[in-house]
Amino acid sequence: LLLIFLTEYAEFLHSKGKKFTDFDEVRQEIEVETDRVTGMNKGISSVPINLRIYSPHVLSLTLIDLPGITKVPVGDQPPDIEQQIRDMIMQFISRENCLILAVTPANTDLANSDALKLAKEVDPQGLRTIGVITKLDLMDEGTDAREVLENKLLPLRRGYIGVVNRSQKDIDGKKDIKAALLAERKFFLSHPSYRHMADRMGTPYLQKVLNQQLTNHIRDTLPAFRSKLQSQLLSIEHEVEVYKNFRPEDPTRKTKALLQMVQQFSVDFEKRIEGSGDQVDTLELSGGAKINRIFHERFPFELVKMEFNEKELRREISYAIKNIHGIRQVLPCLFTPDMAFEAIVKKQIVKLKGPCLKSVDLVMQELINTVKKCTKKLATYPRLCEETERIVAGYIREREEKTKDQV
Repeated sequence: LLLIFLTEYAEFLHSKGKKFTDFDEVRQEIEVETDRVTGMNKGISSVPINLRIYSPHVLSLTLIDLPGITKVPVGDQPPDIEQQIRDMIMQFISRENCLILAVTPANTDLANSDALKLAKEVDPQGLRTIGVITKLDLMDEGTDAREVLENKLLPLRRGYIGVVNRSQKDIDGKKDIKAALLAERKFFLSHPSYRHMADRMGTPYLQKVLNQQLTNHIRDTLPAFRSKLQSQLLSIEHEVEVYKNFRPEDPTRKTKALLQMVQQFSVDFEKRIEGSGDQVDTLELSGGAKINRIFHERFPFELVKMEFNEKELRREISYAIKNIHGIRQVLPCLFTPDMAFEAIVKKQIVKLKGPCLKSVDLVMQELINTVKKCTKKLATYPRLCEETERIVAGYIREREEKTKDQV
């Protein structure tokens, strides 16, 4: 058992049971799996490759290696490659329980860092962001990243950590990790700009910081997690007590369960519209927030887009006033005649019909999307889920037709 523990090996989720002890084979397997999922010509995919490393020399951390932002598509990459990669990154870094390692090369302008920009969007207070500066050994002679690493240039709450990784030449030359770590340590100790903070630089220190953050996170969240578990346990015990004398053949039980599920659907739907739900979507607007946006942003925007010719409108008003008077002489007056005013206003109001109908369609579509999200909790009972969605969606469609008639 001791020998097994001391042996370093890796396992892939897509090839369960197969242990890799040669890490050159691990790299090859990653390349093969990447080509299998994305193709042979630089394609992309949001499907992760899951790799687990077993070793006495590593920390118990889950690391997610995300791609850098690609500005120009190459090979088989889609035209909107930049947006796709951005959406993929946001999917992971938006989670409140993850730390963000904003990796930026030292030989580029920190103000243009895509990593720091994305981290700022989801973590404006900097509570989860750690800056990592790489390629310190590749900076032009006479330059350094001292102000960045001292957290003076673009300050982060958790600061910056500098690392020196193996170059492609080192990797091709089979330079092992231990030698790379020694070279990294020597670099920081010997460099005049970094030697005073060498104890706070390097890969081992980054590992230490991550481990400490994990420990702090567990310590901070454990009491709330324990309380939540106890609450759920009490709730389950209460349900067990209620169903202790449950008889499957009792029709009143089935009716009660059905009513409870329908009532829960009603509550979920109402909460999603009013915005008081327990599950908050952090990726996009939905439910009541999206409907509010349709009325207060989209509808005014559609009105602004309407073509309006003031000169033509004045001419129409003039014709309307003259036509109202007929053969009588048109005398200057302070107010527009009622009939002329009504004729002009009616013609302008008709132009509002298009934007109104479009807004109705958008609101109804969002209501139906909300219904579908609420019925997901009924997925255990497909027939009930289908019927609930059909009935509610049908009612919404009926209200849509009435609303359009009123418009």
